[in-house]
Amino acid sequence: MAKRDLPEINAGSMADIAFLLLIFFLVTTTMDVDSGISKKLSEKPPPDYDPPKIKEKNIFEVNINRNNELLVEGERMELRNLKEAAIKFIDNGGGLGNSSEDGTPGKPCDYCKGEKSPTSSDHPSKAVISVQSDRLTEYGTYVVVQDELLKAYTELRNRLSKERYGMLYTELEEQYKDNRKNEELKKKVEDIRNAYPQIISDAEPTSAN
Repeated sequence: MAKRDLPEINAGSMADIAFLLLIFFLVTTTMDVDSGISKKLSEKPPPDYDPPKIKEKNIFEVNINRNNELLVEGERMELRNLKEAAIKFIDNGGGLGNSSEDGTPGKPCDYCKGEKSPTSSDHPSKAVISVQSDRLTEYGTYVVVQDELLKAYTELRNRLSKERYGMLYTELEEQYKDNRKNEELKKKVEDIRNAYPQIISDAEPTSAN
């Protein structure tokens, strides 16, 4: 009996299907990405730049040492208390805001709810938060500290936006992101941002000996 030749299987189409499946999984698979803080770095000032003089009471010093311990204004502080301490400083409203372009004195903060202490910040527009870490500080600790400070600004902005526009600032900002051409939304967002400008300065890390 004659031997039959088995028909050859065409594997070309299978290779195409496998390739398409590979593309599908690459497109639909979620990749883990490193989390971080979205911050815009300031440009390097020119050599002849004369930095503005800042009153000591308008600077809120936050330090993280090499042991990941938090020191605020020279005193030990638990991380859970940092946000409220920052809010108290930013919202103090103990003096006048920044001067106008025509040289007229600034105005007091009529929307601040703070104690108006003469030893704390004059105005949210003058309140500077200075963060300094050690070169051995863990990155995770640094991120958590920055996050607590950002929460302080968000809480203050939400409160003021609720008072002026009947909605949280976070909601207002989301609406503006979806409709950038809306001038009314733009003015409202800028109004809240200008009322509580986010001024966080990162000082040069200290070196461990």
